[in-house]
Amino acid sequence: MSKIVRGGLIQATLAGSTEEPIEKIKQAMIDKHLKMIEDAAKENVQILCLQELFYGPYFCAEQKTKWYAMVEKVPDGPTTKLMQEVAKKHNMVLIIPVYEEEITGIYYNTAAVIDADGKYLGKYRKNHIPHCDPGFWEKFYFKPGNLGYPVFKTAYADVGVYICYDRHFPEGARALGLNGAEIIFNPSATVAGLSEYLWELEQPAHAVANGYFVGAINRVGTEAPWNIGEFYGSSYFCNPRGKIIAQASRDKDELVVADLNLDEIKEVRNVWQFYRDRRPETYQDLTKI
Repeated sequence: MSKIVRGGLIQATLAGSTEEPIEKIKQAMIDKHLKMIEDAAKENVQILCLQELFYGPYFCAEQKTKWYAMVEKVPDGPTTKLMQEVAKKHNMVLIIPVYEEEITGIYYNTAAVIDADGKYLGKYRKNHIPHCDPGFWEKFYFKPGNLGYPVFKTAYADVGVYICYDRHFPEGARALGLNGAEIIFNPSATVAGLSEYLWELEQPAHAVANGYFVGAINRVGTEAPWNIGEFYGSSYFCNPRGKIIAQASRDKDELVVADLNLDEIKEVRNVWQFYRDRRPETYQDLTKI
């Protein structure tokens, strides 16, 4: 019998205004996502991932210290604790991207991974941090991740996380595969005109090169007052052959659901023996430059 896992992705517009108090913004976004998680439960989703920095705007569009107030501890902060209860209620694995505080002044772009029984499994910290125009001033807010490329053994599948800008770097995508990931989730915030032509190119390529499934999530809409561009949604799942098997629209809140047949991983890797034929002893110069 095939091992099929039902995966889900949530893409969403900002609830409210960036001019409102931060706690009000956070609560509005959490409430919005709780409703969408309920929708996912009705669709029998087993593993669900939210978008990058899901409980607020993409505040990296400006450099202001006020947004440091968005930080929370992981796993001891209120959002992770809440989502542990939600995961247990729905028997659903949740991947929750938040702004993490390690200590005051040391902050990370992080995703917490919660198992279907509500147990906190661990976290991934975004390794590659952009700092570029237009409006991706992330080094002002985040330290580079220091936890490597962990893979989490959940109730339904072995899951890895790569966050937004990470997706431009094949080395981490390969590390996740070598660490045993069956599904990679990439929660993102990316705009049209900058990266859209890469959106359906890079991540299917990672899926092919490593023989795993990828779930790519992007937020939706424009966020005033910055208006750095249109977050174009288009969240999708692709299979180990790089084929997109389910995809959302460009312009609205949406839940993407797909049945992922994990047996395809073995089928593909037995045809394309990339892991057998790779030559790591010849790649040493890659870490010297």
